[in-house]
Amino acid sequence: MTGLDWGIVATYFVATLGIGLFFKRRAEKGVDDFFLSGRSLPWWLAGTSMVATTFAADTPLAVTGIIAKQGIAGNWIWWAFLPGGLATAFFFAEYWRRSRVVTDAEIATLRYSGRPARLLRGFRAVYFGILINGIIMGWVNLAMAKILEHTLDLGRWESLSICLVVTVLYSVLSGLWGIVVTDLFQFVIGMGGTVVLAFVAMDAVGGMDGLREGLALARHPE
Repeated sequence: MTGLDWGIVATYFVATLGIGLFFKRRAEKGVDDFFLSGRSLPWWLAGTSMVATTFAADTPLAVTGIIAKQGIAGNWIWWAFLPGGLATAFFFAEYWRRSRVVTDAEIATLRYSGRPARLLRGFRAVYFGILINGIIMGWVNLAMAKILEHTLDLGRWESLSICLVVTVLYSVLSGLWGIVVTDLFQFVIGMGGTVVLAFVAMDAVGGMDGLREGLALARHPE
């Protein structure tokens, strides 16, 4: 890591916080503006944000491991979610918007009533809010810490502290508007870097011919 490298990393974090500060006023208008962006997000921005979210630190490591062990067909582990995603986008989203709710706990309140509704909300709060989300946050943060440990030579606690502080700050300052725009910013950087890396890697192994020869040698070293 040179001074230029650290400058690029610092610029990224400053830009991320800048997005949060830019959308701060919008988030302060009310609950709907903070949590739902005033229900005015364009479809392409909402969609890009959801796609970018699946590009978290753990995903490239997990998908790479799946392909290495099971081949391209192993991707059906997560490709199988496609029908559910399409149904959510083209069918359930319309009814969700029509209900005018902010959280899924409100859906349970609208659909059910009395003690069963309270039990359902309590179960979902503990199961998803603590157990499932705790596990997801744990493996995502561990993956991120491992990546920064090897790329930036930072300790795991240093990596966690820096990234969590920046993430909490821009999320709290800007609400959903800042989060989705930050996702777009990160998506452009991530996809752009991936494309550049693909060309650099192909050049390093000697193009497609070199890649084929290298794979053949790896399979049959003798």
